[in-house]
Amino acid sequence: MSISNRLDRAFAQAPVLPLNKCSKYALVSDCHRGVGTSSDNFLKNQHLYFAAMEHYYRNGFTYIELGDGEELWENRCMHNITDIHSDVYEMFEKFERRSRLYLIYGNHNIVMKKSPAYQEGIILYAKEKPERSLYLTHGHQASLLNSVFWPLARFLVRYVWSPLENMGVLDPTSAAKNYAVKEKCEGSLEHWAADRRHILITGHTHRPVLSEDIGYYCNTGSCVHPRCITCIEIECGKMTLVKWSMNARPDSILYVEREVISGPAELL
Repeated sequence: MSISNRLDRAFAQAPVLPLNKCSKYALVSDCHRGVGTSSDNFLKNQHLYFAAMEHYYRNGFTYIELGDGEELWENRCMHNITDIHSDVYEMFEKFERRSRLYLIYGNHNIVMKKSPAYQEGIILYAKEKPERSLYLTHGHQASLLNSVFWPLARFLVRYVWSPLENMGVLDPTSAAKNYAVKEKCEGSLEHWAADRRHILITGHTHRPVLSEDIGYYCNTGSCVHPRCITCIEIECGKMTLVKWSMNARPDSILYVEREVISGPAELL
């Protein structure tokens, strides 16, 4: 199955949510929540993530996670992750009770495709301007290894690259860690989006992308950047790429800061 066919399949039976000027969505990807060990890349940014989640909950946003929420290639058991990061899943329950939670699976939590709570893709449909509808998925479909042969990729990560990473050796097959793989993956995603004339929003490569004119391809970035998390906000018919990071006031009191990276860009 080709890249185009894999992406087409992701949206063939995808849930369709409304997109209009009253819509408020927070698009977040690649949290890679682990089990609290030194290889849990989410740990260093969990305070930033939780501050952002509280903000989006208080302000009426619907939370959509675009895949790789859980790190289930390095770790075997979901319940170990939910135990360690129970505050996150309690926040999920709060969003869910208000019907404001949607989860997409990626390659690192692809086993969650068996759960009815997870989707491969979601469409945000703009009834007044259908050409401005948004197609959300993780983006691993652009990689044969990560989508079709994912059991092999998981084996390599779990038993080869993860141990080597602790010694400073980066995974050469990872779109997040290998520049050439990243470029190829993003090129394939952008080609599909332009060919279908869809606005595609993904994660997977961990590189945030949002142009001022909102091109065919956008990317939320990730929650495992060295000192920040990034995500895309949709509000008042506009899209904004934002960064959440630590900052200090003049009196040296630390606080979590929301900073606009790109936008707001007119969507509707």
